[in-house]
Amino acid sequence: MELRGITKRFPGVVANHDIDITVRRGTVHALVGENGAGKSTLMKILYGMQKPDEGTIAVDGEQVSFHNPGDAIARGIGMVHQHFMLADYLTVLENVVLGSEKLFGIGDRARARIKEISDAYGLGVRPDAMVEDLGVADRQRVEILKVLYRGARTLILDEPTAVLVPQEVDALFDNLRELKAEGLTVIFISHKLGEVLSVADEITVIRRGTTVGTADPANTTTKQLAELMVGSELPSPETRESTVTDTPMLTVDDLRLTATDPDGVVRAVLDGITFTIHKGEVLGIAGVEGNGQSELVDAIMGMRSLDHGVLTLDGADISRTPTRRRREDGMAVIPEDRHRHGLLLEAPLWENRILGHVTERPNSKGAFLDLKAARADTER
Repeated sequence: MELRGITKRFPGVVANHDIDITVRRGTVHALVGENGAGKSTLMKILYGMQKPDEGTIAVDGEQVSFHNPGDAIARGIGMVHQHFMLADYLTVLENVVLGSEKLFGIGDRARARIKEISDAYGLGVRPDAMVEDLGVADRQRVEILKVLYRGARTLILDEPTAVLVPQEVDALFDNLRELKAEGLTVIFISHKLGEVLSVADEITVIRRGTTVGTADPANTTTKQLAELMVGSELPSPETRESTVTDTPMLTVDDLRLTATDPDGVVRAVLDGITFTIHKGEVLGIAGVEGNGQSELVDAIMGMRSLDHGVLTLDGADISRTPTRRRREDGMAVIPEDRHRHGLLLEAPLWENRILGHVTERPNSKGAFLDLKAARADTER
């Protein structure tokens, strides 16, 4: 496919400006750029979710105009969105067949097809599971399965590996290579430049809404890609002064937490977790999904009561203090799934900004909210 001169404007913002991209059939074409560079908007245009203000799109040499995603699907284009497009209160099977009932029906044939695809690509999807009960990684797999179920020949994957562990990423890339060998085309959006270099046949870099160049993965480094993305030379790590100090900021000592599973069995979720984070330090916690990372975050923020252990923040014991007090003391959490657990999507930014802080200045005066001050502080 060929995109020529694609421009898309929103009030006060030019999301895409004169973008040119050529994607060859049977290749993995990566699209990279900083947050806000315009990648997702461009892919929504290609998928018929947005109409370009200017420019043309050609598929297999024929100029096309997509009025909705149905038009794109009819031309063999499928998209796996960065933010999931699933109905929580439906099963996996119901989500997959929704809008595609004519393909394999809505019963046993559809279930068999879903299982066939799931087994073929190692997705481990259970057709009768409720989507609301699935974790982030499983939801991502359902989205990928939806596209494959519809028989797409061109897949747009918007940050598909953001919630996958390395083993799952490797398996996904193996499958992409197999599909590519069968003539499938993949447009792969990612911030993970090492992944891009390992899987892509060609790379297009977008900066501030326009294309700034293409790169051959065989002759490009992650540093060169990053510099194209930001438009300047990056400093060498050796020239940076460390910010880490010897002063403990958060200490977790012998933290233990149990939970009761659906069968009524009490099991250890966290068992003897101990670590210290110093001022100016970034501490990484790694592990396959489901091994207690989410529960650890909840425990540190006071959203789960500890069975045992001590939490110390800047020298003060916070093991039994409520979440609100911990926020007031300077702790914060960005949830794994920000759309579901971190934001009110239909509320304006200033309302989201003061959630959990409504009693603090400048958001309130006495018992009343100060809406003007809350808006002004959000702008600040």
